[in-house]
Amino acid sequence: MEAVDWKKKHLDALREMESEERRWKALEAILRRLVSRLCIAATGVDDRLDVQLRKVSAASRSSTDEIELQALSESLADAVRALELAPNPTDPGTTTLTRTHVPGFTASATQPVKIVPPSRWERSCGAVDRLLERLAASDGDAGLLAELRSALVAATGDLELATVLDRVTQLVAARGEALSRERAAAAAMLAQVTERLEEMVAYLALAMQDRVESRDAADTLNSQVLARVTSLTRDVGTAGDLPSLRRLVAERLEDVAVQVREFHARESERFAQEAARSDRLKARVVELETQTRGLHRELDQERKKARLDPLTRVANRAAFEERYADEFTRWQRFRTPTSLLVLDVDRFKSLNDTYGHRAGDAALREIAARLESRRRATDVLARYGGEEFVLLLVGTGAADALPVAEELRGRVEALGLHFRGSPVVITVSCGLTEFRDGDTAESAFERADRAMYRAKSEGRNRCVLD
Repeated sequence: MEAVDWKKKHLDALREMESEERRWKALEAILRRLVSRLCIAATGVDDRLDVQLRKVSAASRSSTDEIELQALSESLADAVRALELAPNPTDPGTTTLTRTHVPGFTASATQPVKIVPPSRWERSCGAVDRLLERLAASDGDAGLLAELRSALVAATGDLELATVLDRVTQLVAARGEALSRERAAAAAMLAQVTERLEEMVAYLALAMQDRVESRDAADTLNSQVLARVTSLTRDVGTAGDLPSLRRLVAERLEDVAVQVREFHARESERFAQEAARSDRLKARVVELETQTRGLHRELDQERKKARLDPLTRVANRAAFEERYADEFTRWQRFRTPTSLLVLDVDRFKSLNDTYGHRAGDAALREIAARLESRRRATDVLARYGGEEFVLLLVGTGAADALPVAEELRGRVEALGLHFRGSPVVITVSCGLTEFRDGDTAESAFERADRAMYRAKSEGRNRCVLD
C-alpha cells in the first residue's frame, strides 16, 4: 500500500486555514472601513443621529467585540426609528417624499425621507449584495444571510444600509473566529499525531536496546558455557578415580544448566515486555490510523465544499479559474480545440425585485441543473458569480460550440418556472469564443465576456460568437 505523507497533509491543511483566516480578517477590515465611511456620509442628516454615528465609526476603527457592536447596532437602529417617527423638515439634506413613492414601502403614510441619488444608491446596494453573495459561497448562516438580503432590499437610506453592513461585519468576525477554532483543532490533532510518533520512536529504541541486550546475553552465555567445558576438560585429566570424575562432570553440567535456565528466564521476561510494548503500540497505531482517516475525510469534504457553489452545487469561481488555467496551458501545448461560453441571466435583478431573492435562488438552481445535464465529463461548468455561469468545452471548436450554446439557451428558456402562481420565462444571453493563436487566458475570457454583452445589447436571449 502506498505510504501517505499524512504529516504534510496536516501541515497543508493548517496553511490553508491560515490563508482563509487572513482572507476573512482582510474582508473584516474592508467592511469596517466601509461602515466608517458610510457613517461619515450620513453625518449631518440629524443631530440626534450624529452621536450614534460617531460611536459606530469609532468602533469600526477599533477591535470592538461582537457584544459591543451589537449594542451599538441596536442604539443606531433606535435612533433611525426615532428619526422616522419625528422627521426634521428643516434638514437641508432631506427631500420630502411620501413612502408610497419609495421602492419597498406600501404604507400610505406621508413621512418625509431622505432620497439618495439613484446612481450612488444602486452602486452601494449592488456592492453589498455582491458581498453577501461572496459570504454565501461557504455553507452555513443561510438563514441570517437571507435575512440580511431582505433587509438590504427593504433599505431606503444610508443609515439602514450601514445597519446591514454592521451586521455583516459581525458575521465576518464570527466566521473568522470559527476558522481560528478549526485551525486550533487541527493543530491539536497534529500535536496528538506528533505524540504518537514519539511513542513509536521510543518503542523502536527500546526494541533495539532489547535486541542488543539479548545478543550480549547470548554471547555471555556462550562464553560461560565454553569456560565450563574448558575447565571440565582440564579437570578430567587430573581426576584420580571414576567416582571423582563423575562427581566433577555432574557439578560442571549443573553449573551450565543453571546458566542456561537463567538465560532463558531473562529472555522470556524480555520477550514478554517487548510483546506488551508491541501490543500497546499496535493499539496506538490503529487509533491513530482511525483518527487520521477521519481527519482526511473531513479535509476532503471541506475541500470539495470549498470548490462547490453552495446554492447551485456546481463548481464555484475559484475552482473554475484553477481548472481554466490548467486547460489553457494544456491547449497551448497540444492545440486541442477548446471553446468558452459565458452565460448571464437576463433581467435577473428585476426577477429578484419582483418575486424576492428566494425566487432568484430557485431560478439559479434550475438553470444550473439544465446546464449540468448537458455537460460532458471533460467540460467545466461553474457559477462564476451572481447570475453568471461559464462553460468550458474541451475538444470543441467554435463551429460545434455554437449549436451547444443555442441548445443550452433553449433549455433555459423552456424551464417553465412559476412564482406566486404566475408563469415566469427565464432567458440567458451567451457569449462564446474559441482559443486562438496569440491568446492569453485573460484575453480569451474577455472576448467571450464582450460577446455576452453584445448579446445583451442586441436584444438578449441569444448567443453571439466572437
